[in-house]
Amino acid sequence: MKNFIQRAITGILFVAVIIGCILYNPLLFGILFAGITALTIREFAGLVNQKENVGVNRTLTMVGGSYLFLAIMGYCWNIYDSKIFIPYLVILIYIMIRELYLKQNNPIHNWAYSMMSQLYIALPFALLNVLAFHTDITQSSVQYNPIIPLSVFIFIWINDTGAYCVGSTCGKHRLFERISPKKSWEGSIGGGVLAILISLVMAHFYPFMSVFAWIGFALTVVVFGTWGDLVESLFKRQLGIKDSGSILPGHGGWLDRFDSALLAIPAVVIYLYSISLF
Repeated sequence: MKNFIQRAITGILFVAVIIGCILYNPLLFGILFAGITALTIREFAGLVNQKENVGVNRTLTMVGGSYLFLAIMGYCWNIYDSKIFIPYLVILIYIMIRELYLKQNNPIHNWAYSMMSQLYIALPFALLNVLAFHTDITQSSVQYNPIIPLSVFIFIWINDTGAYCVGSTCGKHRLFERISPKKSWEGSIGGGVLAILISLVMAHFYPFMSVFAWIGFALTVVVFGTWGDLVESLFKRQLGIKDSGSILPGHGGWLDRFDSALLAIPAVVIYLYSISLF
């Protein structure tokens, strides 16, 4: 009972902070997710550094990831031009060159995991800016629309809740037993149906997308969010750990909380460009 209360309180505070910062203003949105990017990369680097012959520089990868988020934010917000990305390219080049002088036993591991931290974590979070900032042709200016990035998290939370409730009561057929034995097809379908129902509500209150576009949005998040969860499960299985961390009581670490988003965000960007919303 104590663990349930702790998990519930942490979950409520976590959701409240995410919703509040995204809705309040773009500056708070940027500060929050630049910080989350850095903390998630820090956790990732700490986990892979436990492997033999791996020595990822936490500070360098954290700075690189946070800078990428803020650089893309400034570019999408039309504050800076493309020159804003030059320091980030310098960081990537430095990550490659520094291994020449460190004399590590297996520098390929350091290169691979350092770049993975940017591709797997930093880039997806940075793409939230593509979802949040849009050019208003009528006003010839860039507008901040928090509903689209917030909707990604809403659909993830709804899908997780529906999958858990349905899966725990009638889940019999394993979805991907080799990687995640507890996930079931019944739970995944239940979570997807609930997400679609919520997408109809979103279409009613936010008609800047059609009903069918909202349904496609929800399904994209459900499918790729599930794959994102499985990717992190495979990552943890390879490392022999249950949770990526314990920073969030009852909820594991940062990777545990954002694993679904790390694949869902880039998938949503592709989806929305595909339907020519942007």
